[in-house]
Amino acid sequence: MNVYHGSYTKIEEIDLSKSIPNKDFGKGFYVTKFRKHADSWAKIIGRRHKTEGFVTEFIFYDTEFTERLCKVKHFDAYNEEWLDFVVENRNPLGKTHDYDIIEGPVANDKVQNRIDDFLNGLISKPDFLEELKWHEDTHQICFCTVKSLLTLRRIDRKQVSLLSRIGEPIVERLVTDSCLDEDTATDMFFSSNTFSKLANTSNQLFQKPWQEIYEMLKIELKNNLK
Repeated sequence: MNVYHGSYTKIEEIDLSKSIPNKDFGKGFYVTKFRKHADSWAKIIGRRHKTEGFVTEFIFYDTEFTERLCKVKHFDAYNEEWLDFVVENRNPLGKTHDYDIIEGPVANDKVQNRIDDFLNGLISKPDFLEELKWHEDTHQICFCTVKSLLTLRRIDRKQVSLLSRIGEPIVERLVTDSCLDEDTATDMFFSSNTFSKLANTSNQLFQKPWQEIYEMLKIELKNNLK
């Protein structure tokens, strides 16, 4: 899976000691599979540091090896377990978890405000969870330990340029053929297994015509609907 980290600068090396505590999934290095969300955050944090912001791209090897190497927690959606976990992590006096990697939805500003309302007794847990069913899709992965970073590989600038050149016509065709908006088509392509294979330059897939890669993507998307 290709994932993105938005910041005020490019990430050359990940230093977990610089991570901020008491975030959704605790202290760690956060990425998302949604490029547009990383772009938005890069612009916000860039303005704070008087830079244009930068999105660093990585490949996350979400494999059986990762599951064996690391203690992994997945939250498939906003639910009661997710809410309790986020509240515990955001509490400075809360317990520290022992997971290496955690994946799930984001408590963005809007959700965080409602969490505060919940903690202050202004909304019940059932009503809050009902609201979350209608919240836009979000995604984040937190890498909490040095061991977990073994499952990430940064994509260099040359690869980014190459992937962009191949990806642009594929996204355009995806928009046309599937009647999608550009943001949805972009996220669908960049979060696909086809893109992960393309980003792994050792298999030389990037040397094939983009039309052939697009056909691979269509097969993958069709199989995902089964």
